[in-house]
Amino acid sequence: MNFKNEELLDNADLLIKDGKINDAIDVLNEILADDPLFGKAHNHLGYIYETKIRDYAKAEEHYKICLKTNPEYGAVYYNAAILFSTLKKFDELKDLLTKAESVPGINKATINNEWAIMYEAQGDFDKAIQYYRNVITQTYDNKTLDIAMESVRRCEKKKNFLSGNTDSTMNTVNSGKPPANLPPGM
Repeated sequence: MNFKNEELLDNADLLIKDGKINDAIDVLNEILADDPLFGKAHNHLGYIYETKIRDYAKAEEHYKICLKTNPEYGAVYYNAAILFSTLKKFDELKDLLTKAESVPGINKATINNEWAIMYEAQGDFDKAIQYYRNVITQTYDNKTLDIAMESVRRCEKKKNFLSGNTDSTMNTVNSGKPPANLPPGM
């Protein structure tokens, strides 16, 4: 382990958090000048290119280098998953998530959430619900739990809507008729 590069990476992390993106890029490039295969620096550059600069091709390039050079670095799986999902690169996302499942220390609830989002985006609501339920059983965070439960309800609503079922729990138009529990004229 190169402690100097790890310290520089920590510095770059702080610069990103402080919004000093150009300074962070300089520090990350300094790391890569010393060690071009330092995967964590590639992950951080990927994150910057994805979220701050919106250069998705460069972000993907850096994430892929990190995945190749540091395949046990969990953060790159989360970041690359969001990128592939955003770009609707679902085949690459499936491969990535499958590999992520065997990474030591990876947050299984987070990976299952990415599977669920992918299936929901593809309109496979049954699989999405299955993965959101996995999130529910694997998380220890109340906020994540609540979001996953709401996601299950959202997918169920979408399924009902697409199957033609409309009930009072769905916010649907009822052909201009008043709800059954109101007297006429209300």
